[in-house]
Amino acid sequence: MKKIILAAMAAMLTLNAGAAEKKDGEKANQPVFTTVKANPITSIKNQNRSGTCWDYSTLSFFEAELLRKTNKTFDLCEAFVANKTYMDRAIQVVRLHGDCQFAQGGSAYDPLFAIQHYGICPEDAMPRTGSLYGDTLFNFNEFFNVMSPYVAAVAKSNASKLSPAWKNGLQGILDSYLGKCPESFKYEGKTYTPKSFAAAIGLDSVACNEYVSFTSYTHHPFWTTFAVEVQDNWRNPLSWNVPIEDLGRIIDNAIMNGYTVAWGGDVSEEGFTRDGLAYMYDTKKLESLEGSDMARWLKLTNTQKKNLIDSLGVNVPEVTPTQKQRQERYDNWELTDDHGMLIYGIAKDQNGKEYYMVKNSWGETGKYKGTWYMTKNYIIANTMDYMVNKNAVPKDIRKKCGF
Repeated sequence: MKKIILAAMAAMLTLNAGAAEKKDGEKANQPVFTTVKANPITSIKNQNRSGTCWDYSTLSFFEAELLRKTNKTFDLCEAFVANKTYMDRAIQVVRLHGDCQFAQGGSAYDPLFAIQHYGICPEDAMPRTGSLYGDTLFNFNEFFNVMSPYVAAVAKSNASKLSPAWKNGLQGILDSYLGKCPESFKYEGKTYTPKSFAAAIGLDSVACNEYVSFTSYTHHPFWTTFAVEVQDNWRNPLSWNVPIEDLGRIIDNAIMNGYTVAWGGDVSEEGFTRDGLAYMYDTKKLESLEGSDMARWLKLTNTQKKNLIDSLGVNVPEVTPTQKQRQERYDNWELTDDHGMLIYGIAKDQNGKEYYMVKNSWGETGKYKGTWYMTKNYIIANTMDYMVNKNAVPKDIRKKCGF
């Protein structure tokens, strides 16, 4: 019996040592980041239950631009941009008799357009977010349940002639949920209109012409511009089409020279975690790491797959994106346009792999309090388009584009 007990104890010690070794190995694989370059940004915000990432990320971009230019911190008003943008989008839907989408989403061009045409105001010039319907943050569930049928009813009307009254009704809905856009307001003791405020802080029409958009696909010629064909790109702004290697080179040049990038792309991939990390997983290599064929990998539950991937950490195998792959994923609907974020820095993990530091608009969530570390492979593979200051673009690319 004594021998059996001693053998059992030895086995337990061996198992515990193995478990500890595995745990230590997994811990060693967790990323340890060293910042290469991080540009100043404003505070993390929370879009909450609203499809306004395009609004939050792009105003964060302009706030970072103002920080860079003036060393002053501004808190620009997302509700102002949303109010103006949803009215404009409704007008287009009605104009086209409903043959286009009315939705919460948008693109980086929408805040730019709003600032150019309507100006901007600070956050506190409008009612506190969500306060008009008893919330503390945006919650668009009831708002769009009211507004979408209204717009659809007008757009699909059998009337031979529309009166202008429908716009007044829609404006009432917008103002009830978002707040009325101020005609004038006070800021630091001075009175401004939205347009005069935009000009005063350096976002006048001349400054707005500094910004340009880039993408990378083969269904249009390189070094030409086209409107990326996604539904939320409803104003049809033009993006420069560049080869995939230049897509990343522009971002790197921008970050290293003190600029940020308003990024739009796909975060529906499994490699985009809720913990603040994003990897472009190579599923085929993960299957082989499991020690057998695809059949065994497919039998694993999602939790088991996630545990395996988490244990690999920084050593998880990644796909290196190619031009062909980007085009195929776009054409087969795998690459989607579902989120906007702000790229503001570059970091390295303990293996030397580089990541972009990306500001999200989901509050201070995840391991990094609202920042996501997204590998360069992930960003390049999943970029739909992005906006950047022209002066952040490498000179040879600017020359090819003619600006």
